[in-house]
Amino acid sequence: MKKKINSIRGMHDYFPEELTIWKKIEKTLKEVLNSYCYQEIRLPILEPTSIFKRTIGDVTDILKKEMYSFSDKKGNSLSLRPEGTVGCVRAIIQKGISCIKNKRFWYLGPMFRYERPQSGRYRQFYQLGGEVFGCDKLDIDLEILLLTFRLWKKLGIENYVKLEINTIGSLNDRVKYEKELVLFLKKYEYLLNQESKERLYTNPFRLLDTKDIHLKKILKKAPLLKNYINDISRSNFNKLLKMIELHDIKYIYNQKLVRGLDYYNDTVFEWKTNENKSQNTICAGGRYDTLVEKLGENKTSAIGFAIGIERLALLIKSLNIFSDKIENVNIYIIFIGDLNKNYSVNLSEKIRNVYPKLKIFVDFSNCNLSKKIKNAVSFLARIVILIGSNEIEKKCILIKDLKNKTEDYISERELMLKIKTFFKNV
Repeated sequence: MKKKINSIRGMHDYFPEELTIWKKIEKTLKEVLNSYCYQEIRLPILEPTSIFKRTIGDVTDILKKEMYSFSDKKGNSLSLRPEGTVGCVRAIIQKGISCIKNKRFWYLGPMFRYERPQSGRYRQFYQLGGEVFGCDKLDIDLEILLLTFRLWKKLGIENYVKLEINTIGSLNDRVKYEKELVLFLKKYEYLLNQESKERLYTNPFRLLDTKDIHLKKILKKAPLLKNYINDISRSNFNKLLKMIELHDIKYIYNQKLVRGLDYYNDTVFEWKTNENKSQNTICAGGRYDTLVEKLGENKTSAIGFAIGIERLALLIKSLNIFSDKIENVNIYIIFIGDLNKNYSVNLSEKIRNVYPKLKIFVDFSNCNLSKKIKNAVSFLARIVILIGSNEIEKKCILIKDLKNKTEDYISERELMLKIKTFFKNV
C-alpha cells in the first residue's frame, strides 16, 4: 500500500465550504477598513531574519523557538514572517515614509510560527493587520478601537467579545518594573515550572499573562506594573479610557495584559471571546512608537492591530451567524444526449456574455437525468435548464425554478429576459 501524503502538521487546506465564511469575513473587514481610509499593502512572506532579531527581541519565544528560518543559496538567513508589523514597517521605510501621504495600511495573508497546533492556533495561520504611522495623539488609539468594534458589529458578534486594555508605559518603565518582578519571583523560583523559570531570566514581562494556575496565585502578591508607569503615560491612558466610555465601548482594565513582543509601549489591548479558553483572543494590538527608529528611520509614532482569521471564523461558525445557504450555482444546465452538448455549451456562453456575474454550471457527467437533478439540488442551484432533443426540435428550453418548485417551457430569447427576474443586481 502506498503511503498516504499528508500536509505538514499545523498547516491546513481550506475547501470551498469553509472559505464561504472566510470570504464573508474578509469582505466585511475590507469594507470597514475602506470606510476608515486604510489602504491595502501586500508584503513578502520572506524577510531577512535580521529585521526580526532587531525588533521582536532576542529572548522572545518567537525568535527562540517559533521562527521558520533558513539560509538561501548565498548564505543569507531568511525567515517566513511570524507576524506582519515588522514587514510593514520595513516596507514603508524602504518606500520612503516622508513621501507617503496616507500612512494607514492594512494587509492580509499567512504568517508562520512553529507552535504546538491547537484549535484556532496553527503553524500557518492567516492574519489581517492594520497599521497607522505618524500620529501620536490619543485620537488614533481611540479610532483603532472604534474601527475594531465596528467590525464586530458588522459581523454580528459584538455581544460575544470583550475588550481588555492596559498601558505598559515606556521602555524605561518596563525595565524598572522587570527588575522588581524578577527579584520578587526569585523567592518562588522553586515553585515555577521549567518554562516559567526560563522566562524569568529571558522575558519576565510575559509571565504576567501566564495561563499557569499556580503562577497566577503567586503573581497576586507581585509588584504591580501600574505603580511603575510614568506620569505622562498614566495620564494619557486615563484620558483614553474616558474617551472610550464616551463612545459606549465596554472594556476591562486588565493590569496584567502585556504583549509578547519587545517593541510595544503604552496602549495595549486585546479583543477576546466570552469563552473561557486559553486561545480566545481574536484581535490584539497596541502602540509601538520606537519600532520605526529601530529599523533605521527617524522616530515615528505608530499603532496597529492584528486579527486572527481562523479564530474569528471558528467563533462565527459556532454562533451560526452565517446560517443562510449560499447558492453555489445560479444556473445548472443539463443536456440529454451528446448531440445536445454543443448547444448547451453555446447557450452557457451566451448567458455569460449577457450576465457575467452569474455562476453557470454545465453538467458533463454520464449520470441519468434523475441523478443530475439531485446534483443540481445539492449544489444549491436556483434554476435548472434542461435541454433534450425534444426541446431543440420545438425550439424551446425547459426551465425549472428549484426555489419555488415551478417549471416552464420558454424560448431562448425569453430565457435571456427571464433570467433577470431570478437574480438581482446582474
